[in-house]
Amino acid sequence: MKSKANESSYIDKLKEEVELQRQRNIAELEDLDEATRLEIEGHRTGTYLRLEIHNVPYEMIDHFDPCHPLLIGGIGLTEENVGYMQARFKRHRWHKKVLKTKDPIIVSIGWRRYQTLPIYAIEDINGRHRMLKYTPEHMHCLAMFWGPLAPPNTGMIAVQNLSNNQASFRITATAVVLEFNHAAKIVKKIKLVGEPCKIYKKTALIKKMFTSDLEVARFEGASIRTVSGIRGQVKKAGKIELGNKPKKMGGQVEEGIARCTFEDKILMSDIVFLRAWTQVDVPCFYNPLTTALQPRGDTWRGVRTVAELRREYNIPIPDNKDSHYKRIERPLKKFNPVVVPKSLQSLLPFRSKPKEIKTKKDVRAVVPEPHERDVHKLVQHLQLIRHNKMKRQKMKKMEKKKKHDVEKAKEDVVTKKRQREERRERFRSQDKLQKKMRRD
Repeated sequence: MKSKANESSYIDKLKEEVELQRQRNIAELEDLDEATRLEIEGHRTGTYLRLEIHNVPYEMIDHFDPCHPLLIGGIGLTEENVGYMQARFKRHRWHKKVLKTKDPIIVSIGWRRYQTLPIYAIEDINGRHRMLKYTPEHMHCLAMFWGPLAPPNTGMIAVQNLSNNQASFRITATAVVLEFNHAAKIVKKIKLVGEPCKIYKKTALIKKMFTSDLEVARFEGASIRTVSGIRGQVKKAGKIELGNKPKKMGGQVEEGIARCTFEDKILMSDIVFLRAWTQVDVPCFYNPLTTALQPRGDTWRGVRTVAELRREYNIPIPDNKDSHYKRIERPLKKFNPVVVPKSLQSLLPFRSKPKEIKTKKDVRAVVPEPHERDVHKLVQHLQLIRHNKMKRQKMKKMEKKKKHDVEKAKEDVVTKKRQREERRERFRSQDKLQKKMRRD
């Protein structure tokens, strides 16, 4: 019992010495400024926080730079999920180039920075989200991309790369999050072209427009049109047997044939096309920035654009000859005249009835007699004399008219001069009369 009492008294004595030393240190350091006190004493208890972080990559410890402190924050439960986000997007006015759909950009939203592949679109009047290949020049558009979710009204900036040796402006665009976890249906135009392979009265089988019967079923009821302007509609998938063997005998059937009806009979030379809308899928891709896992002097490189890959590997831009603008010259088609049955002609009004066209009869050559030739020659001479006489009379009339026009122009000049003098005299007399009346 005595040994325990001696130990407790010894510990209390040490505590008192520590407390006395602490009081002396506080008294000595109170007169110093904060910077000097921090160098001598260090960080005091209560001015710092100790955190334990598990599963940290070893590259972060190897390349850690104390001159670049880490900023640590927390996120909400809704921001831990990954999904689609829709943002109101606008290219920065100082950025020189427009942005292309599916080109990778680096976005900074809230606590996160990552690379993603956005799809740009614009909302039409009918509420349809139409895909844009490039961002507009001086207006907003919608950007749909995949990444960690952020709450609405969260600000966002975008850059294309993290290099410090950029000659142009670094920030490419600014945006604000509108919705998250909202998979908007983005569509783009599609034009399917086909040609007839079999024609009935007003029904035709169209080939090379679809690849399978399932695709034909998807476009049932769609409007189609020929180059000549004949409208039609896709009905259902048709069947055409390949080869001489029928289907019952083991013959093959070609798929992708559509049975279509038109408002008039079409020709085998007609081109049939279908205009529709197809959905564009947003890529489910995002690449977090790992700048803390590499040396500060290195530039982080993520997914490269198609233009950068072409420049790096010296790949030429593909040239599609069908995409060139060229002059289309189509020969004029000569259609057969409309034949109205005689049973209907009697029921039509008079002005709508077909008029009988007189056919030219065969003209046979007639050999004139010598007397008839002399008479014809004399008549030709008389007509020539008359023609020359009329020509001379016309020339005289034209000369006479020219002289008359010159004299009339001279008379008009004199007449205008006289009328101007008369107006002056009349205005003077009126002015004198008004002055006299004012005096009276």
